[in-house]
Amino acid sequence: MDTSDQTITCRAAIAWAANSTLSIEEVQVEPPKAGEVRIKLASTGICGTDDHAIKGLLSAVFPFIPGHEGAGIVESIGKGVTSVKPGDKVLTLIIPQCRECSSCLHPKGNFCEKQDVLPSSGLMLDGTSRFTCKGKKIYHSFRTSTFTEYTVVSEIAVAKIDDAAPMDKVCLISCEVPTGYGAAVHSAKVTHGSTCVVFGLGGIGSAIVMGCKASGASRIIGVDINEEKFPRARALGVTDCLNPQKLKKPVQQVVMEMTGVGADFAFEAIGLSDTMLAAWDSCHRSYGVCLIVGVAPLNSKLSLDAPMIVSGRTMKGVCLGDYKTRDCIHHLVTDYLQNKINIDLLVTHQLPFDQLHKAFKLYHAGKTIRCILLF
Repeated sequence: MDTSDQTITCRAAIAWAANSTLSIEEVQVEPPKAGEVRIKLASTGICGTDDHAIKGLLSAVFPFIPGHEGAGIVESIGKGVTSVKPGDKVLTLIIPQCRECSSCLHPKGNFCEKQDVLPSSGLMLDGTSRFTCKGKKIYHSFRTSTFTEYTVVSEIAVAKIDDAAPMDKVCLISCEVPTGYGAAVHSAKVTHGSTCVVFGLGGIGSAIVMGCKASGASRIIGVDINEEKFPRARALGVTDCLNPQKLKKPVQQVVMEMTGVGADFAFEAIGLSDTMLAAWDSCHRSYGVCLIVGVAPLNSKLSLDAPMIVSGRTMKGVCLGDYKTRDCIHHLVTDYLQNKINIDLLVTHQLPFDQLHKAFKLYHAGKTIRCILLF
């Protein structure tokens, strides 16, 4: 039955208020308007950014449907959409690529000005929502909202992917893989024989480790307070594991002593000012590069020792590995299909969507690298 011009009723998870337990509800999903795409989700990953938004630590408008790391099949398209058609396999993109703004037009820019992350309005580009529940407007999350059987996103936030892509895992290439793996291989361009330190060994940190190893780093130091993550981190390529809570000295001082001069590359994949500063202080003073991948809570500040900045170290923020999303993300899917990247190593759990609460309990208990919800 053709549903392209009809409102669809389906299941979705709603965060009704900050720090509340997600509620699985029946929602109404309107047809896509001009320049929009309605997608039937097949899978979505649980990312730390979603958890932070649910807790109110990031910009969000309640009530909203969380989720951004999604893979699905185009159900219908709005007027003027040309890059995808019904039946296409696609990924949702938390950072769109409009190909018109100053960021998109710059060779090195990827933080499209039509993003809805910093800050988040919770609305589509026309200022309205496509979701309702019990007669109440429900807001979008980053204009993606993937904790739902159907979602509507802008065409500029959709990447068409290879028809051979396995939909039960490829959602990771929507966010985790470009954010982590891309930070190492594309943004930092980690060099062969270099020393890297990765703060945070969750989903993003694990993908960073993969990227460092693929780039030929000779030493990869992993930092995390959850030692249950250490065995998998070592399997991915970490050579040394540190738990800051068990060290007698600040972790950055330990890294300096271990390396003698500091790391060539330091990655922060947690999103806290303290760990950002520790990553910065772990770098070689002259040529070290510190990459901030984690998203910090609203209104947090970062304070550096100003005189030491002149020594030459570089601090760089990284979003989705600096990839221009619509142009590049589908190439990562091709690399996966050609066995150039093994994203399977990043998946620890796969659960049906109705076990969402179990998935979040595993996440909060530190038992997961990436848990994927299947529809």
